[in-house]
Amino acid sequence: MDYVTSLFARKVVAVAGGGIDAATLLQSVGIAPEAPWDTGQMIPAESYYDMLEKIAEQIDATDLPVRTGASMRLDEYGALGLAFKAATTLGASYARIERYARLWTSVVEYELRPANGGTLFILHREGERRLGMRLSNEATLASAVSLARQVCPVPLVPVEVLVRHPAPRRVAAHEDWFGCPVRFGAELDAILYADETLARPNILGDEGISQYLATHLDAELSEIIREPALVTQAKAAIAQALSGGAPKMTDIARSLGLSARSFHRRLSEHGATFQSLTEDTRRDLAEGLLRDESHSLAEIAFLTGFSEQSAFTRAFKRWVGMTPAAYRKHTVRR
Repeated sequence: MDYVTSLFARKVVAVAGGGIDAATLLQSVGIAPEAPWDTGQMIPAESYYDMLEKIAEQIDATDLPVRTGASMRLDEYGALGLAFKAATTLGASYARIERYARLWTSVVEYELRPANGGTLFILHREGERRLGMRLSNEATLASAVSLARQVCPVPLVPVEVLVRHPAPRRVAAHEDWFGCPVRFGAELDAILYADETLARPNILGDEGISQYLATHLDAELSEIIREPALVTQAKAAIAQALSGGAPKMTDIARSLGLSARSFHRRLSEHGATFQSLTEDTRRDLAEGLLRDESHSLAEIAFLTGFSEQSAFTRAFKRWVGMTPAAYRKHTVRR
């Protein structure tokens, strides 16, 4: 079962105001209304979406996500909020979110991805695009900008905000809050920033404090994320086999001492497939090799299991939205 921090539910209910039955809604997700706020208390994600939909039945929730996101404060996020604040640049702050968001949610992953016109801060969330999830996604994007504005020394405005689901009845509140175009019905849930915006020094950035907090967060993360040994071993075996071409599941299974059938079943138990592991391993390896200019694109294509550079280029563009050459140029420049 997937979970999110109770902070999100607390915030939404507080922002919604007097038009809702706050106590009943909080109790519906397992939160005692009079108890102290505790970001470490987790609630089921589906229950959270249910709660958002109940709120939408009681009030007009069109601009509720924007108001909720605007109310978020870094001090409410514990060590992660401090790490965001202490990072030396906004890009480094978002890199903290990319790495450590698992501390407050198991349903969302974040990604910083080079793009035309800057860098995308992407929100990845799987599942049915029900109303509760749509409201949650909008609030998450708004909160990402709210947190950034708390560390930025000058007024911060994204280049563009992208939202996968269709637009609500009104979008004026969204555009007023973000201060930029908000494009609904997009292919991603993301915020596009100019590179100079992400490179700008934070108000309270401190490399020493940032590193200290990162060590603390790594310890916290290690307690909740334990990639199954089988998955780790399978990725390593796939990486070793890629230079010989696209690996076969039977060969990787055999190298791990398993039958193909048993290997497939055990991966399924961990929510993985051989195809997804191969794809993830290829992408991770390709991105790492592209950061090293000593490898040509043809060599990287070979090392990641592609018979032709053109096939590698097509696959990489599908993964990250740009060609390997463009990715290398953008990454090295930064």
